[in-house]
Amino acid sequence: MHARIRSLALVAIAISAVTTTACKKKPVVVPAPAPVVTPINQDSIDAADRARREAAEKARLAAEEAARRAAAEKLAAEIAAARAAFTVPVYFDYDKSDIRDDQKATLEAKLPIFQANPDMRIRVAGHTDNRGSDEYNLALGQRRAAEVKQYLIARGIAEGRIDVVSFGEERPAVAQDNEDAWAKNRRDEFEIIAGANPFKLPTK
Repeated sequence: MHARIRSLALVAIAISAVTTTACKKKPVVVPAPAPVVTPINQDSIDAADRARREAAEKARLAAEEAARRAAAEKLAAEIAAARAAFTVPVYFDYDKSDIRDDQKATLEAKLPIFQANPDMRIRVAGHTDNRGSDEYNLALGQRRAAEVKQYLIARGIAEGRIDVVSFGEERPAVAQDNEDAWAKNRRDEFEIIAGANPFKLPTK
């Protein structure tokens, strides 16, 4: 009886020892793989930086060139418009050489261009419709050109900057015989003949 009790006690002690050992056993830790370190290629970094800088510089230069072209085109358009405005004719009533009130604004618009181009000289050409004799129309065209010249002189333009000529009925703007055509032919035309190269725009 006592022997059996001792055997059971020994078995219990063995089981306890095994259980204790199992509880104290540490878990197996698998180490993480070492990170792969890629070596730095400084030449590649420098080349990429240079490429970025060169691209940025090209973009800057392209933008500046585009802005210069746009400014030059705008200036050319403004000069063309100013020249066209300067050459707008003034018109007269039948058999008259006095300047109509509705034509004075056209002459006034020419003054800033005269002032911006102090060396500019012009020619004012008088024209008539085809009614009347050649001699009469030449004289009428001359009076019309002279009337415009005096108008400009009265507003400060030097006399020596304005030449006058008459073509009478020889150069019609509209080669027809009706009132609309005659009204367009009774005119003074303006031509820049010197001193406007380069052409300067009036200050705004």
